[in-house]
Amino acid sequence: MSAKSEDEEGGQATESGKEAAAETPTVKPAAEASGLDHVKQLGLVASIASLGYVFWIVGGMEMVERLAYYGVKAVATLYAKDPISKGGLGVTMSQFGTLLMTWALVQTLLPVFTGGLSDRYGYKQTIFASTIIKICGYLVMGIFPTFAGFFGGALLLAAGTAVFKPGIQGTLVNSTKRENSSMAWGIFYQTVNIGGYIGPLVAGSMRKLAWKNVFFACAVIICANFLLLLTYKEPGKEARLARAKPKESLATESLRELRKTHVWVYLAIFSGFWFMFNALFDVLPAHLDDWVDTSDVVRSLFGTGGAHNAFVKFFIVMNKEGTRIEPEGMLNINAGLIMTTCFLFAYASGKMRAITSMVIGTLLATVAMFLSGLSVLGWASFGAILVFSVGEMLSSPKFSEFIGNFAPADKKAMYLGFSQIPLAIGWTLEGKLGPMLYDHFASKDRFARELLVEKGMSQSAVDAIKQGEAFDQLVKVTQDTPEHLTKILHDSHNVGVVWLVMGGVGIVSAIGIYIYGRWVRTLTTK
Repeated sequence: MSAKSEDEEGGQATESGKEAAAETPTVKPAAEASGLDHVKQLGLVASIASLGYVFWIVGGMEMVERLAYYGVKAVATLYAKDPISKGGLGVTMSQFGTLLMTWALVQTLLPVFTGGLSDRYGYKQTIFASTIIKICGYLVMGIFPTFAGFFGGALLLAAGTAVFKPGIQGTLVNSTKRENSSMAWGIFYQTVNIGGYIGPLVAGSMRKLAWKNVFFACAVIICANFLLLLTYKEPGKEARLARAKPKESLATESLRELRKTHVWVYLAIFSGFWFMFNALFDVLPAHLDDWVDTSDVVRSLFGTGGAHNAFVKFFIVMNKEGTRIEPEGMLNINAGLIMTTCFLFAYASGKMRAITSMVIGTLLATVAMFLSGLSVLGWASFGAILVFSVGEMLSSPKFSEFIGNFAPADKKAMYLGFSQIPLAIGWTLEGKLGPMLYDHFASKDRFARELLVEKGMSQSAVDAIKQGEAFDQLVKVTQDTPEHLTKILHDSHNVGVVWLVMGGVGIVSAIGIYIYGRWVRTLTTK
């Protein structure tokens, strides 16, 4: 069987549309960039069979890198808000937001220029260098268990990721064809999420022993990429390096490409999706930890006594008693679904126009944001994460495929570096604003402090309580159950406002993507 895909927006180009584009030089670049030229996609089996060994090697390297990366990222929020007495950083979400904002800026802006370095000097060299930098980042986090230490490690991790991404994605683009690009990006995304799924499992197990074990384990894991690099052969290196010999400064060349209207408009519009997407990893863990009762999920699956099998508790990431699913376990529903089904959604999205797929995906992710704030039941959060995951599979891989296909042949890694710009804007804004919104509308620690004052404790005594320990103190003072106190605090505050804001951003983003698609289609009809 075969499936038709536009790979980019615009549907099938009519012959008259192609002629109009050819007769209008000022329009042609945008028309080409939009993917209005129709490309048939290979069928499901044929697409998978057409992928060469280089594709699977870079998929493996990305899987290892994501395993280590999400081993830290999935628990970073929990580590930050955990009190010092429990081995955490003991900082507020707003303080953590400053770290996230800086992390986002470094990780997402550097690829705008490191992508060009990969094109000029080789993908293999930059992948090797990035692995060294990332190992240093994990070690700094583990050796220096302070906010400053984690901050420094995060910046090294961000820099290493910035150098790593363009080389990996540039290899993928150069080792695939337009006829199998939808399936290639979908399977790549699926392979990556194997690492994204295993990472939180490792982190969830390691943090029960000590937080530093998470970081040391990730440093060891990413060393596996040195072995994969021994088998990696860079596709089309000699021809690409010859074309990419510096004729002007890298910054000048990058800025010239970014000035193209169809490039910067597209990048700007997609920023909203990344704002919403990163809330899943930066804010949702805190929400799950503070407010969501996952015991209903456990009871449905294992009965009132909970789970007792150590294997089950490891793979679901449960507490020691087996009565609750930890936040990283709930979040892992996302990676687990993508890991097992993304090739099917890649096949389905291959039948759609790229913009259509991205609009539907963004709207589904938006629905998930609204659902996250509606209920504190574990099953409700489970459903919200499932819906978000489907939306992500329909939109995120298509975005990378889109920009990879309209990039010039000798600037693939550069353009894939540009693809970090929407992530830079979205994640930087969310990294600061998301935790701040949570601090204001949903901080359980702050609400507990307010209730302690209402119960008669002096303000000075409340202020003396270390960050992250106020709710435990409230339980001691009131002699009430944590579950009942959580319900009281939740019902007396507008916790769901955070997710209304995130969903609102998603709606605006979906509208912007739709308008962009309509605008691009008109370029070939003028």
